[in-house]
Amino acid sequence: MHAETFFFMQVTILGCGSANPTQRHQPASQVLEMRGKLFMVDCGEGTQMRLAHSGLAMNRIGHIFITHAHGDHCFGLPGLISTMGLLGRTAQIHIHAPQELENYLQQTLDTFCHDRTHEVLFHAVDTQQHARVYEDRSVEVWALPLNHRTPCCGYLFREKQGPRHLRRDICDMYEIPICYFDAIKAGADWTQSDGTVIPNNRLTTDPTPVCSWAYVSDTRYKPQVAEWVRGVDLLFHEATFPADDLLRARQTYHSTSEEAARIAQAAQVGQLCIGHFSARIRDEKALLEQAQAIFPRTILADEGLQIDIAK
Repeated sequence: MHAETFFFMQVTILGCGSANPTQRHQPASQVLEMRGKLFMVDCGEGTQMRLAHSGLAMNRIGHIFITHAHGDHCFGLPGLISTMGLLGRTAQIHIHAPQELENYLQQTLDTFCHDRTHEVLFHAVDTQQHARVYEDRSVEVWALPLNHRTPCCGYLFREKQGPRHLRRDICDMYEIPICYFDAIKAGADWTQSDGTVIPNNRLTTDPTPVCSWAYVSDTRYKPQVAEWVRGVDLLFHEATFPADDLLRARQTYHSTSEEAARIAQAAQVGQLCIGHFSARIRDEKALLEQAQAIFPRTILADEGLQIDIAK
């Protein structure tokens, strides 16, 4: 690996099938690891088992984002939360999901997890608004309104821009006090006692490039998505059906492989990963070929696949 390449995000695919589990694929779930934090998106049935196989510690997950209230995207939540309690979790777990999911989750937890040792906090997401739904010091998360049979949204995770990198040798040459370093890293120039201004680009180098990942779940083809995910490093976009099954995709409010590729092409993303495969598909090679004909930088999702997002 080149010495100047850095990995700040890694996506692990736990499940990339659709509603009917098969021997090859399981219901939807993915985990994003970034700067020591784990974020989960969707939690289909059996997610905790696949999480155990991945080697990722479930109690490192602080936030779970659910795209919509269909079972293949959320039936794994109660079991995962219960197991977290069995493992002695005391930290809060935050669930970000459409409002429709709150009653189901609360009733299930009251029945099966009433003695849990950790607090579960529910945050309702407006699936009709392209808006920021979470942020901390290092990342912000945006909801991406989708077109499905029930209220549904995808999510965009984008690192926040860090400070500029200090050129300590240059700062020492100009005898700049340490107490001014934070201001210089934030972009300030330095003015010497004789009034000479030392420009910031002489004192610093560019900040580390940020990484981004977008997860577009169940949806009919929606060109507006390309505007929201423009330039992301990695786009996961559902491709439930092959291109020749367009009518079925329309009827079930899903996308085809070609439609996913058109979104990636229009958005000029770094890489496209397609998944959420219909149980009727025995070999996803055709979907991959169809997508790559439009957007060559396409890969297939698969359980256990880990994708590094590099800069």
